[in-house]
Amino acid sequence: MEVTDLIKSLSSHINPSKIQQKLKETGLDKREEKRGRLTSEDFVRIFKEMATRPEIYFLLARYSSNSEYMTTDDLLLFLEAEQGLTRVTKDECLDIIKRFEPSKEGRKRGQLGIDGFTAYLLSKECDLFDPEHQKVCQDMTQPLSHYFIASSHNTYLLEDQLRGPSSVDAYIRSLKKGCKCLELDCWDGPNDDPLIYHGHTLTTKITFKSVIEAINEYAFVASSYPVILSIENHCSLKQQQAMAQHMQTILGDKLYIEQPDENADCLPSPTHFINKILVKNKKLPSDTSEGYVSEEDEGSESSAENKKKLNNKKEGSGKKLKLAKELSDLVSWCKSVRFVDFHTSAEKQNPWEMCSFNESLSVKLANNNSEEFINYNKLFLSRIYPNGTRVDSSNYNPQDLWNSGCQMVALNYQTSGQMMDLYTGRFNQNGNCGYVLKPSIMRDEISYFSATTRDAIPGISPQILHVKIISGHQFPKPKGSGAKGDYTDPYVAIEVFGIPSDCAEERTKTVQHNGLLVLKSYLNIIHTDIYRTVK
Repeated sequence: MEVTDLIKSLSSHINPSKIQQKLKETGLDKREEKRGRLTSEDFVRIFKEMATRPEIYFLLARYSSNSEYMTTDDLLLFLEAEQGLTRVTKDECLDIIKRFEPSKEGRKRGQLGIDGFTAYLLSKECDLFDPEHQKVCQDMTQPLSHYFIASSHNTYLLEDQLRGPSSVDAYIRSLKKGCKCLELDCWDGPNDDPLIYHGHTLTTKITFKSVIEAINEYAFVASSYPVILSIENHCSLKQQQAMAQHMQTILGDKLYIEQPDENADCLPSPTHFINKILVKNKKLPSDTSEGYVSEEDEGSESSAENKKKLNNKKEGSGKKLKLAKELSDLVSWCKSVRFVDFHTSAEKQNPWEMCSFNESLSVKLANNNSEEFINYNKLFLSRIYPNGTRVDSSNYNPQDLWNSGCQMVALNYQTSGQMMDLYTGRFNQNGNCGYVLKPSIMRDEISYFSATTRDAIPGISPQILHVKIISGHQFPKPKGSGAKGDYTDPYVAIEVFGIPSDCAEERTKTVQHNGLLVLKSYLNIIHTDIYRTVK
């Protein structure tokens, strides 16, 4: 049992019964094992035979000249033929061998054995993710409305919307993940010290000042591109003045308050706002020292209320709040206005004015007014937030709104799952800087595109995505599975998210009772790949 336990500890995916079978096949039964007749050479040989992944060995054998190791020429052929790399040099191959070959002799001779080859294949250098996107690689000089912007809803919460704790750490985590639009729900606190929490619920409270201090420290950890503070203001005049004072004192020169040129016909670029923080909030007319504005309260809005607002077409409907000039003066390029309809926006809305839409209304606009919504988002910023009924902090599918060109599609960052995985995948592009350039068909002034189309898009040829699944390892047990049995029945599923004509899902066959999935499966998915146009 000692040999079995040792091999199991070194490579956990090997079934103990298979180890026992291997020992018997080599003539080293339990009785002989107790007598100490298993030499170190025997152990190494047995372990390598059992731990070596056959699919990787066959891959090495296919490209190597002698089936035992790869020379620089063999590795060069593998990188070009199998990995699709171009302009690879022998010096680069030798560098790979020096970094991944574990044996000193192999490194000296320039030979990559099975252990080194396996280590290389499992390294970040062989990641499916395009290494070009590990850094900012897109044009960052276009208007802000031409980018998808990583955005968080109720950023302060760690759990649900009713009883969950609020925490400054939630802001820090979001900023470290590359989030560039944070939400601050502000309410009156004791001693004229504004608080942040989810109003009319049992969520805990944190001070506005502590949040601003955290933002000041972590705003540009992920990238130097601008951070937008989406303020939901419920405070009295005096505490609004305290909010303004905190932001000016703590953020200092990072706070961008230069007012836009009245003749501006588009938004500035992310590069224009490098290392700057913008405030999104209501704003008083320039010739007014004080006045009332409609109060924004996302928590109380429903699709029925928005429908009523659309029918009434009244900017001034809803609760009224007296806005402090000190807070109003901090708003520059993100002035919050209420959406009426696309015709009104085309006639009256300025580039520095933006609207917020709840999930239900935005999906309705995306389905019923797809082309208008896309054209609207070419010029103006739009922020989408989850319905108030998502009290468990669940997330909607952001792809549905990205398809309409919406920039700030806010999700609950604290809730992991498929939708947050999709969100992370989107913003891992472009160096995880929080800004991803939209496809040209969503930016060009003259272009035809409908987010609901199931037909071919003019000018864009369908692409066929070939995916070859070779093997996998270290699969977790399914959620809710019992302790009985050491292995799962794994399979691989690949899903494509996009416009309706792109959405597809394929899966491999299931490998029974094996935590190490070994198979060769070819999946073909046809899609238009409009996002491939972003380079």
